[in-house]
Amino acid sequence: MKNNKLVMIMLIMLVAIMLVGTVAVVAVMKLTGDDGKKEPTIDEVLEASVDIPEVTTNLASNDFIKISFKIETDSEKAKEELQKRDFQVRNLIIYELSEKKSEELQGKEGKKNLEESLKAKLNSLMQEGKIKHVYITGSLLQ
Repeated sequence: MKNNKLVMIMLIMLVAIMLVGTVAVVAVMKLTGDDGKKEPTIDEVLEASVDIPEVTTNLASNDFIKISFKIETDSEKAKEELQKRDFQVRNLIIYELSEKKSEELQGKEGKKNLEESLKAKLNSLMQEGKIKHVYITGSLLQ
């Protein structure tokens, strides 16, 4: 009878230890797992992006530029809104470029500044989502 009680106590303790271990493993996996903030795949980026065809306009320095963009949004709704606002986007691009001199657009830093400036101004237009990134896909400065 004493052996049965001892076996039962050992089994209960073993089950309790296994339960605590399982809970601990699950908790650690939840805490250390990725929080769903992984980078989107290239297919997801393309699905949420809008192409802006070539825009040709004068610069403040009396030069002219031909430039095209791909604009990445954060959702399908934002992409649809951006497509509907195509005329506003092109207008904003022309206004922004018309205030730039050719020296401001040359080099890596000049292009990055233009991308960031356009992103900020486009985000002020958006109601359904946000612009994640503006990419220059073609540029000819003369």
